[in-house]
Amino acid sequence: MQAEALDGGFADGPIDAARAFRAAMSVMARPGRIERLAGAAPPAPLSRAAGALILTLCDPETPVHLAGAHDATALRDWITFHTGAPLVGAADAMFAVGAWDALQPLDAYRIGTSDYPDRAATLIVEMPALAAQGARLTGPGIKDSAHLSLPETAAFRRNAAQFPLGLDFFLTCGDQVAALPRSTCVEDI
Repeated sequence: MQAEALDGGFADGPIDAARAFRAAMSVMARPGRIERLAGAAPPAPLSRAAGALILTLCDPETPVHLAGAHDATALRDWITFHTGAPLVGAADAMFAVGAWDALQPLDAYRIGTSDYPDRAATLIVEMPALAAQGARLTGPGIKDSAHLSLPETAAFRRNAAQFPLGLDFFLTCGDQVAALPRSTCVEDI
């Protein structure tokens, strides 16, 4: 394990984790909302927001999949040291992180079962930019509609059609985070 794996965690673990958890739950409850999420300084290519999500939501009981360029030794060591989360393949992951193309195909991840829909994976999609424009979002947590820049819309529409099964998504860029739960309807504008 490299010495750099020891750095980059929360400076004040309980406070930083509570703030990150609140931001994560806030964006998941209000799809399309973009919030700042800082406190972590993970190794590249993981963004600060994605790093804060991993530190907050993952532990030794939470298998994580690293896709594409995110499957790097420095990042593996950092996650293992700070969370103890086991690193697994896509089919066994509760959380997966990577760029949109690297996370494909989406049907490689668990979508839950009719008895346990909560046993689905959550994907942390690293985006080049996040903006409150683009695809139109409707559904729970959205008053009328919201807009969010998405890597595509068809995959999110197929995902929502599986509700109550399906994947949940966090979208991150730098220190920004947004979410798209499986209950959100997505339309092209």
